[in-house]
Amino acid sequence: MKENIIQTKSFAFAIRIVNAYKYLQSEKKEFVLSKQMLRSGTSIGANVEEAIGGQSKKDFIAKISIAYKEARETKYWIKLLFATNYMDEKAVNALLEDIEELSKILSSILLSSKEQNS
Repeated sequence: MKENIIQTKSFAFAIRIVNAYKYLQSEKKEFVLSKQMLRSGTSIGANVEEAIGGQSKKDFIAKISIAYKEARETKYWIKLLFATNYMDEKAVNALLEDIEELSKILSSILLSSKEQNS
């Protein structure tokens, strides 16, 4: 079975987000912003999975679009956690690098899917 790069990368990113969330909860006692990051960060992969199992091309595009929006939201929460001194620069840069890569892949999938659908 051929590896699906967005499926693999979004799942790996979700694991990193869960671990960051656990750290923020236990070590930094941050409960609000980290929960938002957890929700949007894990939603990316969930929407990718739904897209893969979509019933139509339109359904696929809709779910990939949601995954892209969730990636942008996750980037916001990561940046906010850094700006409010809950996360250090090294951790943030690694997460931002990953979310940028995911966003670019999702954007590319969206563009090519929309072109094929028109």
